[in-house]
Amino acid sequence: MQLTSALIFGNACDEEEDNLATLGSNNTDGRLFILCRYPEDDEVDLMIEEEGDTLRDIKVTLSATRLLIETAPGATDLFGGDDVLEIDLTQAVGDLDEIEDVLKVILDGVGTLVCER
Repeated sequence: MQLTSALIFGNACDEEEDNLATLGSNNTDGRLFILCRYPEDDEVDLMIEEEGDTLRDIKVTLSATRLLIETAPGATDLFGGDDVLEIDLTQAVGDLDEIEDVLKVILDGVGTLVCER
């Protein structure tokens, strides 16, 4: 599945939401993407608009112009039958280090992060 977004946002520790770590984007087709995790959880929540799934063992690749999320075959139906969600960013990520830090918190112990610089 492929989405396009002008902006990606993140928060490594939202104290008002019980330290929830969140990464998201508003996509050009109007759909909202959210990847989040509470510190005590051993899975991540992934949502696209109103639909969501709970996942483990995902791989996320981050670059200045792309976010790629790969799941195990058949792990979710959110990607329209695909095991990969690719979000192309129309504007380069301004603070790649901050987004990387958010992803490290979200994926700690439940996934793999690859940063392409």
